[in-house]
Amino acid sequence: MSRQLPHTLAIFQKRIDGDDALLELARLRFKDAGLGPEFYAGSVEELSWLLNFRPWPEAPATVHLARDIDLFSPSGRSQVLDFAGRFGSRIFGFVVHDQAEIPAQREAYLAALGEINRELLAMPDRPLLFIEYAVGLEPDFFCGLMESVRDLAQVSACLDVGHLGIRQIRADYRTRDPDRDVCAWRLDDPELPPRMADIAASVATALPVVLKTIKQLGRLGKPLHLHLHDGHPLSTFSPFGVADHLGFEQEIPIPFSYQGQTSLATMFGPQGLAAIVNASLVAVPPQLLSLSLEIHPTGERDPLAEWRTRLFPHWTDTTNAELQNNWLSILERNHELVRDFLGRFS
Repeated sequence: MSRQLPHTLAIFQKRIDGDDALLELARLRFKDAGLGPEFYAGSVEELSWLLNFRPWPEAPATVHLARDIDLFSPSGRSQVLDFAGRFGSRIFGFVVHDQAEIPAQREAYLAALGEINRELLAMPDRPLLFIEYAVGLEPDFFCGLMESVRDLAQVSACLDVGHLGIRQIRADYRTRDPDRDVCAWRLDDPELPPRMADIAASVATALPVVLKTIKQLGRLGKPLHLHLHDGHPLSTFSPFGVADHLGFEQEIPIPFSYQGQTSLATMFGPQGLAAIVNASLVAVPPQLLSLSLEIHPTGERDPLAEWRTRLFPHWTDTTNAELQNNWLSILERNHELVRDFLGRFS
């Protein structure tokens, strides 16, 4: 009998300009890789359209809803429930961001989650709502919040390891350099090289905090959804100006030498990913665990090869198709890492 493994998914969204051939390329490559989609949808119409590109009919799928959904608001809760009611038979979990206002309005937020849970329990397919660690709350507060909803069967946690890692690095660096946000350093700043030892020391604190938080959330005995991506406070790869959402094999080039190297390892790297996967498998039964790669495009291109004539014969300029192909290659390589570690530690 084959061992049960957690669901493995990756971000599935049109983030590069072009027609639906880009999504068809994603569908086919996800299918070949055995990779489920985490759709990003701002409306029910958008999700209906994206579901046409589900990699295979039974592919496990989650949906990341709009980042500005406000669960304190009746309209925000209604939006979540509308998605769940329409698509719960095809989607096992919906993801919403946590909110900066929660510490000041904790009881109101818990009441909102209780209301949503009652509605989800009444639905035939009972989809899950995952609350994503996203806005930089204190990790122990977030875990305590999830402990408070332990009895809400349809509400659970989504831990974004990249968001938590960068938050920890920033907090630790403030103790070393109170006047500077570590993510505000520019690579061409002449004052940066002397600060590299402090930055490296802060980066080293990210993984232990992530592993501790996984262990804490695992004690709840509930489903746990992880957003997997790497990062570094000096990264300039993201077109969105963030320091994370990198692949686990990425290196950060620097215009000077530090410890004999002209590039830096990310906060996790492959060995950190291995530790995260192992900690997750120890903390959570595989049937309750799902892992989603949330890695962004890096602006590089891969040749289309056979996909050129198969999917893009109507394109005169295939630049964006090559950008999409590179992004998909990054997702697949990182998926291979995750699957290797799952097989190793299961």
